[in-house]
Amino acid sequence: MATTTNKIMASSVTDIPDHLLAEIFLRLPNPQDLVRASAACPTFRRISTDRSFLRCFRRLHSPPILGFLDRGGFHPAMPPHPSAPAARALADFTFSFLPSHRRWTVQDVRDGRVLLARNIGQHGQPPAFRDLAVCDPLHRRYVLLPPLPHGLAASLEHPFPRVSEDRWKRFLVPLGEDEAAAGETTFRVILMAHRKTSLSAFYFSSSTDQWQAASKGLNDLALGKRDMVEMSSVQPYIHRRHYAYGCFYWDWLNFGMKKLLLLDTATMEFSTADLPPGKWSKQGIAIVEAGEGRLGMFGFHRETASDLSYTVA
Repeated sequence: MATTTNKIMASSVTDIPDHLLAEIFLRLPNPQDLVRASAACPTFRRISTDRSFLRCFRRLHSPPILGFLDRGGFHPAMPPHPSAPAARALADFTFSFLPSHRRWTVQDVRDGRVLLARNIGQHGQPPAFRDLAVCDPLHRRYVLLPPLPHGLAASLEHPFPRVSEDRWKRFLVPLGEDEAAAGETTFRVILMAHRKTSLSAFYFSSSTDQWQAASKGLNDLALGKRDMVEMSSVQPYIHRRHYAYGCFYWDWLNFGMKKLLLLDTATMEFSTADLPPGKWSKQGIAIVEAGEGRLGMFGFHRETASDLSYTVA
């Protein structure tokens, strides 16, 4: 009798249409439950591993935050955070799976991927041609980026044969929903350099496995001669990076200019924009996605160590 009942139950479950099974799986509380369900039978596995289904599942179930990674190492989530037990397993977080792992330094972290650069002196190369790697530390996988072609830099309108290390920035581009669902090896990288008279950016996509380049003279960004002289004489200004709606932003408040530098990641073009009217301080700003394609901006104003106020636009 029990065997007959089990057969009836198994038959009734597998007779459920695929689209209804997918709706049931989408309502599972966490990825671990989905893995257990996929092991039940071939039908469940086929549905739960379908790319369009996984795209929907990942959209509804954000991955847990296990901690933060910076140049000082990995800082795991601490109790009472719900991810603390899983984060403890990563307490000895290292990049030992990389070749010559002690020679690599963290450049950026985003979407569970880490961008690293091999320390200067490995091959005596200038900063533009340092070895780069993108890795998935949780699964101990990495991809070495192909070298930046020397001819690509030489082809720019404003070439830069030797730009000092402190004028280079290397960072990852946030993935869109479709890119995030495409696979764990999908990523995009930008190398950006600030020269006295120009900006240059190199763009790498794992989809094409190729580098592309873009360059813009400062005099093409609607800057006055005085502004250009001041900016070229100080430390690099391509820090305090913000991202929203496919664009990176840098503020130029340190130069007394209420302007933003923009880099559109779709077209790889530089441009500038004026900050909204208001009291903006050199303490800096924060740019966020405010919904419906609108930008939100917060300005920081600190009069004393304990006094912090905001300008909102």
